[in-house]
Amino acid sequence: MRFEIGGIKKTSLLDYPDVISAIVFTQGCNFNCGYCHNPSLLDFSSKKDAITVDVFFEFLKSRKGKLDGVVITGGEPTLQKDLTAFIEAIKSLNFLVKLDTNGTNPDIIIELLKNNLIDYIAMDIKAPIEKYSLITNTAVNTDNIIKSINTILNSNINYEFRTTVLPSLLSINDFEEIGKLINGAKKYYLQKFVVQSQINNNNLKDEKNYSDKDFNIIKETMCKYVKFVEIR
Repeated sequence: MRFEIGGIKKTSLLDYPDVISAIVFTQGCNFNCGYCHNPSLLDFSSKKDAITVDVFFEFLKSRKGKLDGVVITGGEPTLQKDLTAFIEAIKSLNFLVKLDTNGTNPDIIIELLKNNLIDYIAMDIKAPIEKYSLITNTAVNTDNIIKSINTILNSNINYEFRTTVLPSLLSINDFEEIGKLINGAKKYYLQKFVVQSQINNNNLKDEKNYSDKDFNIIKETMCKYVKFVEIR
């Protein structure tokens, strides 16, 4: 099985709502966001200390009865050649699966949904469509972003959309366009930028968040389009 694991977190109570989960971090991403706090995962070549698939499944089998689910995040998981086979193996052990994605590979999302292989999906909405390349520092096929959004909106599983908010990259007015992009969504999170020990662009370490008042203004805007909006 070709599946590059960049690391794991053995237990999380936060990343999968109401589910005790393990987190698998996949190696490689097709975006290059400056605020990424997992820059070691951006490169497609595996780290020397990367965990093998066999070791991961040995761990997962040992956690049956203690964990309920697995979160597959990145990097960007949909870039993994054998993502479907990897998830099938997890599901065979009766674990729930949550997938985190940037939405660049909608056909893979469609395949996973068609085969009932994911139970929860979280998609990052980086910006209004016209700002995607600016935020991600790469050329983006925004038609694929829109297709992924619509696929998730019309799915029968639990899902969330979320945006990391940096004032230098996203204006308050940008959220009107983001709201239109995910109009009718069930759940959306505004994520405050938090400086990590590792960050892809060190120039952003001095970035200041919007005030609580500004975040509430953004939240009010998003509430016009989304049923549930929360600030993280």
